[in-house]
Amino acid sequence: MKSLILAGIAATLIAPAVAAQTVDDETGFNGIYIGAAGGYDVQGNDIGSRILFDRNLDGRFGDTVTTATGANAFGGPVGGFCNGSTRAATSPTNTTAPAGCRNDKDGWSYYARIGADQQRGRIVVGVLGEFGKSEINDSVTAFSTTPASYVMTRSIEWESSIRGRIGYTPNDTTLFYGTFGPGYARVDRSFYTTNTANGFAERGKRNQWGITGGGGVEQKLGRNFSVGLEYMFHEYQDDDYRVRAGNSGTTPATNPFLLGNAGGTDFRRSDDKFRWHSIRATAAFRF
Repeated sequence: MKSLILAGIAATLIAPAVAAQTVDDETGFNGIYIGAAGGYDVQGNDIGSRILFDRNLDGRFGDTVTTATGANAFGGPVGGFCNGSTRAATSPTNTTAPAGCRNDKDGWSYYARIGADQQRGRIVVGVLGEFGKSEINDSVTAFSTTPASYVMTRSIEWESSIRGRIGYTPNDTTLFYGTFGPGYARVDRSFYTTNTANGFAERGKRNQWGITGGGGVEQKLGRNFSVGLEYMFHEYQDDDYRVRAGNSGTTPATNPFLLGNAGGTDFRRSDDKFRWHSIRATAAFRF
C-alpha cells in the first residue's frame, strides 16, 4: 500500500512536467528546420558612381585621361558618367543626342535554408545557413569624347551565409527576431565598350566575403510548419576588379589611354562595395 501511495504521488508530480514539455515541443521554437526564402531585392541609391582611371599603372586611381591636345577625354558635353548602363555611346548630358542611362536592375531572389533553434523561456537563440541567388545587377558607365561608352556591370551568381539568430516569442507561436553573420558570394563582372581602337583585358577575384543581417517575424502554423516575413541587408567588398585599356596591335601612340604610358590605362569602379536590400517571405518545416 505504501509503495502504491508513493507511486501515485510521483505520478502526480511528474505528470505536469511531462505535459509542460509536450506543450513546449508542440508550440515553441525548438529543434532543426529546413525551409526556403524568396522575395524582391533592391539596390540603394548610388548617385555619383563613376569609373576611375590609373594612367601610369601605379595602383593609384583618380587620374584624368587626356587627349593629344590636353583636353579631358571624358569631359562634357559628349563625355561624362552615369550610375547605370548606357543606351548609346554618348553621355546623357549631350544636348545634341541625349541618350540617357538605364537604371540598375532590381530583381527576385531565391534561397534554401537550414537551421536550428533552442527556446529558453521567452528567448529563442539559433543558427541559420542559407544558399541562393539574386537577379540584381549594378552598372556604371563612362563616356569619352570619341564618342564611345565603357560599361562595368556586376551581378550575383550565388550567395551563401551562416548567421546567428536571436528572438523573442510572447506566446510560443510568434517569433520576432534579429539575425546577423558573414556572407560569401560569387560576384560576376562584365565589361562592354563601343571603343574598337584599344584592346581590353579584365582581371579580379570573383568570390567575395561580406556581411548579411536583418530581422523578421515568424508565425507557427501547427506543430511543424511556419511562415514569415523578413528584411535582409547584404554588403560585399568588390574593389579588386580591373579592366586595362591597352594596345590592340594597331592602336596609335596618340591614343588617350596610351599617352605617356604605352602599357595602357587601368579602369575600376569608384563604388567598391556591392550593397542591396531584400524583402522576402519565408517558410520552414520543423522536425
